[in-house]
Order: sequence, then C-alpha cells, then structure tokens
Amino acid sequence: MLTLDHLAVSAATLQEGVAAVEAALGVTLAPGGHHAAMGTHNRLLSLGPGLYLEVIAIDPAAPAPGRARWFDLDNFAGAPRLSNWIARCEDLDAALARAPRGTGAVMDLARGDLRWQMAVPGDGKLPFDGMFPALISWKGAAHPAAMLPEAGCRLIGVEVYHPRAEDLRHALRGLLDDPLVALHQAPEVALRALIDTPSGRKVLE
Repeated sequence: MLTLDHLAVSAATLQEGVAAVEAALGVTLAPGGHHAAMGTHNRLLSLGPGLYLEVIAIDPAAPAPGRARWFDLDNFAGAPRLSNWIARCEDLDAALARAPRGTGAVMDLARGDLRWQMAVPGDGKLPFDGMFPALISWKGAAHPAAMLPEAGCRLIGVEVYHPRAEDLRHALRGLLDDPLVALHQAPEVALRALIDTPSGRKVLE
C-alpha cells in the first residue's frame, strides 16, 4: 500500500522556491542536497514524523543528466508552486504493476546516508497531469524526515484537484491508504497542502 511520504514544491531556481515557501509558512528551511542522477538540488522542511516537504529545482552547476528530470522540471516555468506529492511503498515493482502506464521506471538513487528507489517517467511527466503520486521506496532505516530539525510544522492534509478526479480515484483504489490525501473534482488541476505552523494554519499551493 502507498502512504504519503513528502511534498514537492518546484521552482525555476532553488533560491526563488525557498524564499516563497519561507514567506508562506513563516519558517526556515533546512539544508538538502544534490541529486547527481537528475541534475537537481533541494532544501527541506519537516512536516512531522515521517513527513517532509522539499523545494526542488534544476541545479545550474550540475551537468545535464542526459534524460528527462523528475517532476517535469525541464518544462517548469512561472512562480514556485506545490507541484507533486510523493507516496512511499515497500515494494516498488509491485506498486508499479498496479499503477497507470507512464508512472515510471525504477531508478536506484543515493544522497549521503540515504538510499532509495524511485519510479521516474521517461518523459518526466507523471500521469493525470502530474497529480498521480511519484512512487518511492526507501532502503534501510534512514529517512529524511528523521534527520530534519523540528520546525513546528504539521501537515494537516493534501487536496488534489483534477477534472478527472473519479478516474484518478479509480487508479489509486487498492493502492493508496492515507487519510491525509483527499481527491476533488475541479475544472482545473491543482494541489494544495494545509499546514499548521507556529504562526497558524497556512495553505501552500
């Protein structure tokens, strides 16, 4: 079964993304790192036990990865925004066998003490206009959320909006089991996160 692992805020530059999230939530993001296989870098924020947020962008100092980057970052434009949600599982191959076509192929990845597998679409574009979750499987006991400083933030819920919400719900049936994620019918694709912060409840979108 899939459970929510983390949220991704995409940005044209990491500096823009960090500034936007820190202004929206009133907290300071922790250091992240670099992803050599994707040519990206990030900063992180704890959202409570087992949950976190990453701000991610193309790393201008890194060589091109020779393939499409995750979260469709090669085509990102505009202001920083909550772009993707990532769900974890124990058996990535089994989850992929039940996921929609185009969810991705398994990649083995590492950063520091972290080891994980992730399903990355060949064109970087996840199904349902990016609203189907990216799938991840952590290897070993290390997880980013356990390494992050306490920021006083707690994720209350994630709202996924899509014109084909019922089709998305069907695609996730039997795969996702997490009360934090709610799917809604809407004319436009959107993703919103409700987060309790030291200065009150905030909405990130």
